[in-house]
This record gives sequence, structure tokens and C-alpha cells, in this order.
Amino acid sequence: MNRVAHTIAAMGLLAAASVVGAAAPPAADSNLYLEQIDGARALAKVKSWNAATLAVLEKQPGFADYRARALALLSTNQKIAEPDRILGDKVLNFWKDEQHPRGIWRVSPLADFASGHPQWRTLIDIDAMSAADNKTWVFKGATCLSPAYVDCMVSLSNGGGDAVEVREFDLNRAAFIPNGFFLPNAKSEVSWAGPDALFVGTDFGPGTVTDSGYARIVKLWKRGTPLTAATTLAEGQKTDVSVAARSLVDGNRTWPILTRAVDFYHHKVWHIAPDGRLVPSPLPDDADIEDVLDGRVIASLKTPWQGHPAGALVAYSIPDLLAGRTTAVETVFVPNEHQAVEQVSASRSKLWVKYLEDVSGRLAALSRAPDGTWSSAPVALPDKSTIHLNATASNSDLAFATVEGMLTPPTLFRADPGAVPAVVQSLPAQFDASNMVVEQHFATSKDGTKIPYFLVRRKDVTGPAPVLMHAYGGFELAQTPTYMVTEPYRSGPLALFWVQQGNVYVLANIRGGGEYGPRWHHATMREKHQNAFDDVFGVAQDLIDRGVTQKGRIAVSGRSNGGLMAATSITERPDLFGGAIIGSPLIDMKRYSHLLAGASWMGEYGNPDVPADWAFISKYSPYQNLKCGVHYPVPFIYTSTRDDRVHPGHARKFAARLEQCGDHFFYDEAIEGGHEAGVVPAEDAQRVALETVYLNMVMPRAGAAATGRGERGF
Repeated sequence: MNRVAHTIAAMGLLAAASVVGAAAPPAADSNLYLEQIDGARALAKVKSWNAATLAVLEKQPGFADYRARALALLSTNQKIAEPDRILGDKVLNFWKDEQHPRGIWRVSPLADFASGHPQWRTLIDIDAMSAADNKTWVFKGATCLSPAYVDCMVSLSNGGGDAVEVREFDLNRAAFIPNGFFLPNAKSEVSWAGPDALFVGTDFGPGTVTDSGYARIVKLWKRGTPLTAATTLAEGQKTDVSVAARSLVDGNRTWPILTRAVDFYHHKVWHIAPDGRLVPSPLPDDADIEDVLDGRVIASLKTPWQGHPAGALVAYSIPDLLAGRTTAVETVFVPNEHQAVEQVSASRSKLWVKYLEDVSGRLAALSRAPDGTWSSAPVALPDKSTIHLNATASNSDLAFATVEGMLTPPTLFRADPGAVPAVVQSLPAQFDASNMVVEQHFATSKDGTKIPYFLVRRKDVTGPAPVLMHAYGGFELAQTPTYMVTEPYRSGPLALFWVQQGNVYVLANIRGGGEYGPRWHHATMREKHQNAFDDVFGVAQDLIDRGVTQKGRIAVSGRSNGGLMAATSITERPDLFGGAIIGSPLIDMKRYSHLLAGASWMGEYGNPDVPADWAFISKYSPYQNLKCGVHYPVPFIYTSTRDDRVHPGHARKFAARLEQCGDHFFYDEAIEGGHEAGVVPAEDAQRVALETVYLNMVMPRAGAAATGRGERGF
């Protein structure tokens, strides 16, 4: 046993002996106690793992320096003040920096913001509020009453979970309204139904939430009456994901709709007529309503419908539908085989569409002619970049977009139709990228599909080097190349530190995401989910074949569904990888649908309680497929006790199973933070430092033997 093996063994995270060739966990799972989120026995085990991990990793060379550098990058004031929302003549922004680690919610006049000289006025100081209330408040957004945008319903989470308190707030006075609308802590969804009424979906008591933990009943609540007197608009089934009502804002008008989410990808939609009638939308159940423009719903299709291909944008008239007139469905935008629509937002008379083309961002402004045809005008933004369509104005045809690349700092542009985009704010570089290069390559997966991926390395690194490969592969969420220090939930400063040390960072655009629209996602749904893992293996093999790295010198990284990907990768191909960062993961796919919001994802993975579904889920579920006596890469597993979306029991049980087999691992469970596993920059910086020294420990360095084991020796 060499230095690294001795160091990890010192953690005390080994069982007395491992059982070679032991089968999957028995039907009576001895680790079920770890699903008790605040159970005394479970928390004692978590604390022991946390302490053992910190005892080793915090003593590693460079830990304090990595943490300090990460904190400086994550808490810097050198950030784009992106417009979260444009409400009338106001711009809203949520801002974090060194002085405000929990953040401030603030507002500026739109004209000042658009000129590059915002005049910010603080609305809520979350740090001050947390200190005054002795709570760990996390801002979770707000919905404001149009067209004045003074009354807002603000959502606040104590600890960072999805459950929130909802309070009425006056934007002009920057104060909560005494005796205003208030909802206690729950997974609630609210929307304004008028100046003195709300659409409310929440936990109204026993039997009123779905198996996924969201509202099963939506009600109309009028001001001055108790919530118990609210009028029921609709009820869903217990097996549904949720039921909700919201108002689509269209200039000075609103169009209320009712949505019953049958599963994560199928929902019944009704328009709520002024007389209270529920008029069904003509859209198929798997279409998504993106926005509304001049009385027309703009929707994206996930499957072909009425001659329109999957991935297309279509539109129909709400007034015609409510009046019972023939509703013509218009073609708005049809992406080609290299493109995928990612974001859609309407301004006064334009529809702004952000789409991908071979994973590079594009932005276009669309116009509708009187005959119902739509035309597209491209916006000249930098090529081969990631574009974020931040916000659009309702009173003008003004849009804001942020453009960035892995080595290119973010720049905020103002876009006006027909004009050259103007720079509003541009950031200085946060690191020296002069000796770094970004490349895009395409790997071949098991079934022959070409899988794109981005690679970042130093220009002077030519031979095989250790690789950190991040991927996600689910829920039609694309992974686009962003500035390497801006996203701690992906890799953030970790990726920067890794490349600066002479290693290689890879962002893999595996199937399951939205890089090429619905077809890219559908290729991994349910019984086809193995395709996502095969894509990871294909990218890894391509890196080996190109001489970028060697077998066993790749660490795979992912969070949430990506955590499932990372855990499955090392259980299916332990020979291929040298490490794994497994964040906020799904692990026990036999139990996932019974844990917190898990039931809402059965459209993605299938229902493990149905034998036919479990037949394909069981083939990859990491918890069931982890076997004793197999030489697995040493993983770094992290989660949050307060994650009320993906149950922390997944991470805990995987660690426990490794422990039972006598396998090495590192474990970090934050007490607060929700699904993001971090609330303030200091918490993210701590995790970045832990991950960096972890990789330095377990990954074979340059010049190590090409056996895939290098200096690890165990």
C-alpha cells in the first residue's frame, strides 16, 4: 500500500473486511436508516464521514490556498449585473459579493441600466434579514403584479431547500406588507390572479399534495379572506407531479392558464376564460408553453404534431380559442438537425429566440407578419460562445444577453432589432488564459452516434495528462461552455485550478441533454438511459485514442442526474476511470420514486415498482450494481442534509455500501444549501478546495505508469 492508499485508509472509512464477489444489497436493506434525513443514527454516521474526510483532505498540500483562491473568485464584485427580470420600466437583479454572501435583491430604472450606469436601490438584504431573524434565508425569487409591478410575492427558503415561505412585498417601499398575503413553509406556487387575488397551489393539509410532494389542488385566494376560504379551481391525481395556475403576462394584459402535470413531460393545459370556463389548449400534452405575444401562445414541441416537427416553435391565438373560433396553428421557428431551441422570450412586438448550433449559442429576433408568417433576423453576437438570454422588455423591443466562453469573460449586450448589439458591461479576465486553448471534438458512442465535447488545456501540454470530465445527460438540459470560474455547481474554479496545473478539463455533451433538442433527450429516456453512460465511455475512449490521456487517468464528474451518471460510470467501467466527483446524486434507483420529489421523474427513468421498468433500471442502478471485491475508483461524494429535491439518502447509502465492501471514499454533506449543496460562496469555496486536493491525491500524475492505476496502488 503506497502513500495515497495509506492516507485514505487513515480515514477509518473501511469495514473490517470486504467480501469478495458479494451480491447486491439484500431485499432487507440494512442502510434504510440513512433515509431518515434528521435521524440520530443517520446524522451520527454522516458526521463521522464528514469528520474523517476533512481530517485527511484539509491537511493536503495547497488546501488553504485553493479555498482562498476559490472564495476570491466566487465572491468577487467583478461580475455581470444580469437583469433577472424587466418589469415595466424597472430592472430587477439578485446580487452576491464579498459583503453580501447571501445576496441582495435590488432594482434599477431600466433606462439607467440600459445605458450601462444602473442606479441600484436595495429591496431586501438577505444577510441582514437572516441575522435579524436568526435563520439561514435563501432568496428563491418573486412574482410581481402587472402592469404596475409594485406588489410582489417573494419566496424565501430557510436553509436553501425547495420549500419556501411566500410573503407579500411592496417594491416602492422596499418592505413586506403587514397583514398581506402570506403562505407558510411548503413547496408552493403562486401567481397573481388580479390586484387582490392569487392563484395558490400549496400544502392545504392531509391529502392535498402529490406523491412528488407538490400541490395537488390549486385555489383562488382573495384578499381579506383566510386561506381556508379560498375557492378550489382544480384537483389533480395523487400520482400527478403537480397542479398549478398562473397568469401569462402579455404587455398590459394577462392570460391565466391551469396546468395539470401528469408526469415530468406531459401536462394538461386549460385557458381560464373571463367567465371562469376552462378551455383546453389544442397543444399535445408534451408541448411546453414558452411565452405569449400579442395574444398568441408560443409553444415548443417535443414530438411531431400536425405537420410540425419535434423541436419547432408554434403559435395559436388565445382570443380565437376562447371565442370558439377556428384556431390556426402557426409555424414560428423550425431548427435544423444541428440546432436546438433553448430559450424564448417576448418583448413588445418581437419574439427573441436563443438556440444552439452544434452547442454554440445563437440569438434571433422573430417578427410576425399580418398573414401569420414569421421571419427571423439574426443578432450579431460573438461566435462559438455560450449565450444567455437574460431578459426582455414588455414596453419596448429591448433584450439583454450575456455572452461568455470557457476562456472568455462574460459580456452583457443590449440588443435592439436592426441595430448592432451594444456592450452594457464587460468583465476583465479573472485569470490568465494566454497559455490555454479550447477545442471541440466529436466522439463516437457505442451505437455510432457522434457526441460533441469541449476540451480545455494548457498549450504547452502535449502528452497524456489527467482529465476531469464533467457531464449531465438528462432532462433536456444542455451543458454549454461557460467561463471556467462562474459555475461552482458544474466545476467552476475547480476546472480552472485543474487546467492551470497542467491537466485537462472536458465538458461532454452526452445524450439526455438538450444540445440537439428533443431527439437528443429522447435518446436516453426510460429503457434507453444506458445510451447516456455509453456516451460517457465513448468520450473517454476518444480522449485515450487521441493521446490526450490514458486509461485510468480520467475522473468523471456530475451533479444530480449527473451524479447518477458519475456513479454509474464507475460501477459499470471501473477500469476506465481514476476518480469520480458524485454530487447531490440519484443512486438507489429502486427507491428513488419514493424519496422526496423522486416520483416526478418517472417520465425520465421509468417506474421501478413496475417489473418491466425495473428490468431495465436495475441494469444500471449504482446502488444495486456495486459489488464487493471490485477495484472501484475512490469517489468524492457530496450532498446536503437540506436537499428536499434529491434525497440525501442516495449519497449516504452509496457511501455506506462502499464502507460495507471495504472500499475507500470521501464524503461531504453540507447541513444547509438545498439541492445546490451550498448557500454562500464560502461553502462553495470549501467544496472546491476539497475536490481539488481530492483529485490531486487520487489521479495519476504525468509520467505515471499507463496501467490506469498510477501512484494509487490499490
